[in-house]
Amino acid sequence: MHASAALLLELGLVLTVLTLLGTAARRFNLSPIPLYLLAGLALGDGGIAPNAQLTGFLEAGATIGVVLLLLTLGLEFSVGEFAESMRRHLPSAGVDLVLNMTPGAVAGALLGLDAIGILAMAGITYVSSSGVASRLLTDLRRLGNRETPAVLSVLVLEDFAMAAYLPLLSVLAAGGSVMQAVIGMVIALTALTAAFAVSYRWGPHIGRLVSHPDAEQLLLRLLGLTLVVAALAEYINASAAVGAFLVGLTLTGETAQRARVVLSPLRDLFTAVFFVAIGLTTNAAHLIPMLPAALLLAAITAGTKMLSGAYAARIDGVGRQGRLRAGSVLVVRGEFSLVVIALVGEAYERVADIGTPYVFILAIAGPVLTRYLGAPREAPGRASSPGI
Repeated sequence: MHASAALLLELGLVLTVLTLLGTAARRFNLSPIPLYLLAGLALGDGGIAPNAQLTGFLEAGATIGVVLLLLTLGLEFSVGEFAESMRRHLPSAGVDLVLNMTPGAVAGALLGLDAIGILAMAGITYVSSSGVASRLLTDLRRLGNRETPAVLSVLVLEDFAMAAYLPLLSVLAAGGSVMQAVIGMVIALTALTAAFAVSYRWGPHIGRLVSHPDAEQLLLRLLGLTLVVAALAEYINASAAVGAFLVGLTLTGETAQRARVVLSPLRDLFTAVFFVAIGLTTNAAHLIPMLPAALLLAAITAGTKMLSGAYAARIDGVGRQGRLRAGSVLVVRGEFSLVVIALVGEAYERVADIGTPYVFILAIAGPVLTRYLGAPREAPGRASSPGI
């Protein structure tokens, strides 16, 4: 009983601190994400107020948070429109991959790593954070901007690429054969493609099954379906976020509108937990030794992400300001990069030594860059006009 009371008290204090941090960020028209990440660092090992008791709850809440973020993001779009956008942006995915894997691979080679270590570094610098990027688009009211479909296409295509990359890396890092790694890649990509096809072909039928006039029933049905799909996506080494995003795409019209309303409070709570948990899993003291090298790598890859985002937005005919906005959203790194570090961290300490501070630099600096670089000229809450 006393342990339960202590947990409730500590959790209440954490949420109160997050409230104050969020209020301070909103006061200056900033995203609260960097402050939430720093709060997580303070609570983790090596922080000013470490608390191991909260770790279990926050880690579970973080998984739910990123699922809810991508689910609500998918609710903003139709599956047909998004499928067309993804087809149009296949060249963008290629540019994104080459521009952003190359700096990591070069850094790995300079660190004297072997092929697996180089592959891990390439993945860390390649993939943007879907969770952080989607929260930024919501915080800064850019979901209606013309460049947003291009940004989302790049993010989802990155997640598709990670569905092939993660099985490859995990098998090779564990000492498996190349053939085993290839089989894992094929299984993951086939399952993910099949899920997208089901969403595209039978989306309206799924939407009718989920829909219900009672808000409680709608919430329970939608959450149940989303968590099952997200779990299946994780099981095949794909992304739970992609699974949740596909569920969101299947819902349209009044059902999607009502779903956004009932999900918003849960999303806001668990996404705050998600960002705190990212910081909580990291020992602040481990960020210092390789900080200069991480800063240099972060500066280089922030530039390459800006270029790849601008290229994607240009395909959609977006103007200069919109291209800057698109690139800045993609700068953030987060959960995927940390997964890569976890896969190889014990065997490749140098990957963790430089990769961890690198992720935190861009997870904290990225939202600030997004807020100030390429800020729209129109009043807050209004979508950009075409070509901006």
